Amino acid sequence: MSDQQTVPVPGRIMAAEMAEQPAVLQRILDEGAPKIREIAAEIATRNPRFVLLTARGTSDNAALYAKYLIEVLLGKPAGLTSMSTTTAYGARPDLTDCLVITVSQSGGSPDLVASTRAAREAGAITLAVTNNADSPLAEVSEFHIDVLAGPEKALPATKTYTAELLALYLFVEGLRGGEGAAAKDLPGLAAGILERQSEVKALAERYRFAQRLVITSRGYGYPTAREAALKLMETTYIPASPFSGADLLHGPLAMVDNVSPVIAIVPDGKGGEALQPVLDRLRGRGADLVVVGQQAQVEAASAGFALPAGVPEEVQPILEILPLQLLAYEVTIARGQDPDAPRALAKVTETH
Repeated sequence: MSDQQTVPVPGRIMAAEMAEQPAVLQRILDEGAPKIREIAAEIATRNPRFVLLTARGTSDNAALYAKYLIEVLLGKPAGLTSMSTTTAYGARPDLTDCLVITVSQSGGSPDLVASTRAAREAGAITLAVTNNADSPLAEVSEFHIDVLAGPEKALPATKTYTAELLALYLFVEGLRGGEGAAAKDLPGLAAGILERQSEVKALAERYRFAQRLVITSRGYGYPTAREAALKLMETTYIPASPFSGADLLHGPLAMVDNVSPVIAIVPDGKGGEALQPVLDRLRGRGADLVVVGQQAQVEAASAGFALPAGVPEEVQPILEILPLQLLAYEVTIARGQDPDAPRALAKVTETH
């Protein structure tokens, strides 16, 4: 037997966890959906007048996705909380008849726990969405949804993010009495996207020496732009700026020129239609435009990754992020870094 230790392959954990996503999505549909519908039905009877979403990091992007779902599908006002108003400033707003949803992979960050406890004391209905049913956050919340992703060891969150998206979609559907039919084909579609990693590897060569990136979308695609930017920054260390397409036109477009790499997530639906003027302006400025989304838009861009057609827009983000996770992985490997263990990061970030 050799005395030499096996040298870990860079990115092997992240790669394995990305590959698990179709199985995780199927597990949620098979095992998690009944419990999610049960919780949603109980909360629906209490008819919350508005919804506040609390999260950090990757989970904050999942919360933003839920904000779109709640406002579009339920017609209820929804907002993202500023936890420091409670944890640092001691504010205690009246949250009677408000639903507070706290999203966290670990459920362990002290500020999430403290703000959720304060919300419950202020009269809110509190729901934790986590990957840890035994977490402090689950304990202080009135209701809890387990996203059933299994242990996630790579520092960049991948499978927990898509699991949170699906769990939140099913919950919002449950609030309006739906079964979440739009999600039934997602596991198979996700598997098909992940099998196209060679396409993403070819795209990654464009960004191996990039100094900065701009990522844009609108509507349901905007949370995907934010999550893609986060994944690229934490793994590749390339500064990546995510913008709503509307915000990009209000000034930041000035920094885009004919050598600027821009990634646009173009949903198949109203979000993609709203993004069209932005795409036209980017092309007019000669930007190096890569599109993730509609086939026609990919063909009109410098390069891209086409997503399956015919998927309802409200669940497209669960598929949109997959090639962008792969892109972060492939660019990081091409730059000689290990995506499993980005510098200066910890798996559980404890903020106060």
